[in-house]
Amino acid sequence: MRAAVWHARHDIRVENVPVPDDPAPGWVQVRVHWCGICGSDLHEYVAGPVFIPVDEPHPVTGLQGRCILGHEFSGEIVKLGEGVNDYAIGESVTADACQHCGECFYCQQSLYNLCEKIAFTGLMNNGAFAELVNVPTNVLYRLPVGFSPEAGALIEPLSVGMHAVKRAGSLLGCSVVVVGAGTIGLSTIMCAKAAGATQVIALEMSTARKAKALEVGATHVLDPSECDVLQEICSLTHGRGADVSFECIGNKNTAKLAIDATRKAGTCVLVGIFEEPSQFNFFDIVASEKKIIGALAYNGEFADVIALIADGKINITPLITGRINLEEIVERGFKQLIDNKEENVKIIVSPSDR
Repeated sequence: MRAAVWHARHDIRVENVPVPDDPAPGWVQVRVHWCGICGSDLHEYVAGPVFIPVDEPHPVTGLQGRCILGHEFSGEIVKLGEGVNDYAIGESVTADACQHCGECFYCQQSLYNLCEKIAFTGLMNNGAFAELVNVPTNVLYRLPVGFSPEAGALIEPLSVGMHAVKRAGSLLGCSVVVVGAGTIGLSTIMCAKAAGATQVIALEMSTARKAKALEVGATHVLDPSECDVLQEICSLTHGRGADVSFECIGNKNTAKLAIDATRKAGTCVLVGIFEEPSQFNFFDIVASEKKIIGALAYNGEFADVIALIADGKINITPLITGRINLEEIVERGFKQLIDNKEENVKIIVSPSDR
């Protein structure tokens, strides 16, 4: 079968690979309908390896080096592993990317996204930029009848936003700042609005993404190249700063901006993937009693997002800016997202003729 395989930084190849073995006990095999290009995929292409194990095999999956990317997907079950009785061939599904052991301290605390042996699909185990992918049923979610396969490929990034929102605590009546209006930033805006935030201020420089932020529910959009955003945020929040901020870029400068945009005793949630360390004066946190929280992936939020999409409370249409086939994934996918990032949010890929 054809698949998009990461070999090294700036080296992703669409090539023939073996069809996956029959699924292991407790696993299923899924024929992929759509799979989105994620920011983490871009990080691996531009600056990798970030998550992909190259120095030694992953302790659970054995994967080392070459990896079929892709984890934001929807599809239909085509094979069942031994002992799988609660799913049927032909059912439409999606899956979260956190393949976890279920046995370690964090799994036992219901924090499976922090599993000590975690293997992210498409990064530490072969993923869904391929015609077929095998996944365990403990990360599988059934899609309602009539649910759009395209929407199914957007559940994963929306769940990242939903997890970040849940990590922040109640947003009912809160003022919120979201730094960055890429896929995760837009997803966070949508989820913050769904969670009851009354004021959502997006910080973004791209003209197209500023428009997208307003389209998905931001009440204000500020451009750091055009104004003093901290001063504007203070003006919009009674001189205090936002109750909650979300950093959705993964940059040392925008992380500080997110913290500075938060009021005293407020909460800043760091969601972005950071490629380099930074220097920060932690006395700023001591003196203001701000809370800094990390948010990694998700922890069961797929069910929430599926319900919100099915109920019409979240509309995924504004997020999709491109639909391509697998053979185009480098030129019209990765390079398009890098060279024309201002015009693109989510490009989804069809791995097979449908």
